[in-house]
Amino acid sequence: MTRFDEEGNLVLFKIDESRILDKINDEYLYWDKVKYKVPSSLSAELSEEELWHLVKRARNVNQKRLSFAKNWFCYTPTDTLYSQLHEFDLNLGGSLGGQSELSESDKHQYLIGSIMEESIASSQIEGAVTSRVVAKDMLRKNRSPRNKSEQMILNNYLTIQHILQIKSQALTSQTLLEIHQLITADTMDKPEEAGTFRQHDDIHVIDAIEGDIIHTPPSHTALPSFIEDLCRFFNDETPEFFIHPIVKASIIHFLIGYFHPFTDGNGRTARALFYWYLLRKGYWLTEYLSISRVILKSRMQYYRAFQYTEADENDLTYFVMYQVKTLRQAYEELKKYIDRKNAEKKQLVSFQRIEGISLRQAQIIKLMQDDADTILTVKEIENRFGVANQTARTDLQQLVDMNFLEKVFVNRKEQRFVRSEQFDQVLKKHLSR
Repeated sequence: MTRFDEEGNLVLFKIDESRILDKINDEYLYWDKVKYKVPSSLSAELSEEELWHLVKRARNVNQKRLSFAKNWFCYTPTDTLYSQLHEFDLNLGGSLGGQSELSESDKHQYLIGSIMEESIASSQIEGAVTSRVVAKDMLRKNRSPRNKSEQMILNNYLTIQHILQIKSQALTSQTLLEIHQLITADTMDKPEEAGTFRQHDDIHVIDAIEGDIIHTPPSHTALPSFIEDLCRFFNDETPEFFIHPIVKASIIHFLIGYFHPFTDGNGRTARALFYWYLLRKGYWLTEYLSISRVILKSRMQYYRAFQYTEADENDLTYFVMYQVKTLRQAYEELKKYIDRKNAEKKQLVSFQRIEGISLRQAQIIKLMQDDADTILTVKEIENRFGVANQTARTDLQQLVDMNFLEKVFVNRKEQRFVRSEQFDQVLKKHLSR
């Protein structure tokens, strides 16, 4: 029993009038922030600990509880969370897809670019050190990886494409192992551990900055039970109550990090399952969102959301709120992309007036105009525009014939396409007609 209970309802009334509890729970603040939120008008009547007690009591009213391998977790569906989830339901399910803002070519290009960004960022979170430019060049040119960092990125890229193929399937112990096998191939210190569950407890999650142990997963003996519970949860088998799909995807993400079923690659696997579950539930615009790119920019908040959850009686709301914020930022980037593509279309109109030029070829010309050092391959044009090999060859050869491009032979078999020395004169000539 706390002091304010003994003194009656006056302090509770004042707290209710100030709406301080609503403000704290709208942002879902942890103790390290809540302790500074005692209103100055109540500082003589209400301690920091008593405010925290009231915050927790308010959260417990609507709290939902979940059990995995006999470990209890909870989350609180707040008004702010409901509001943001409603916005996602209106948009991520496909409102952009019903509009003519993006052509099929633009959609394909953005999809490939998004998968690349997701693959690169998810790997960089786990320590891959190559640059985005080098990584994208590898993926577009279908070049073999030269080191572990590039292998991690290629693995993520292949895994996401695999998920797009199996997104309607159920999660099983075997499909989970297959995802891990794909995402960790040729990157594990012990190759035999790729695609296998952890068999020991000699594993800790370390703070990359301080070097401290911030999480010790449950024993590996709990993993069979956890995997069974996880698959049931993922596949929506016998749910006790409704959980919004975005909340559920976030919980799945957290649980992989918490139980750490693999010796390595848990973070990448967790983000892959988050992506998979949302696609499975019909949020098809998730294909176009690079969620890990946003996480990469806010890694400390990402790690802190994990830590707050575990420190506060496994309250998953901290992590769910972070994931929702991440999705919103990724969605905003998608909208900016659409605005940028619409602006680029206006610039492409003049190029499309060139006799015999297709939209793809106009885009290639603009690419060369924007960056004179661009080097293209047939494979890159295939990947960038989603066209057949022969179509890509024809597009490039026609631009060579028109003197926009020059063909450079690397060896007897390989060839590259670069901007011709006459590019500016040829472009000016065609545009002046």
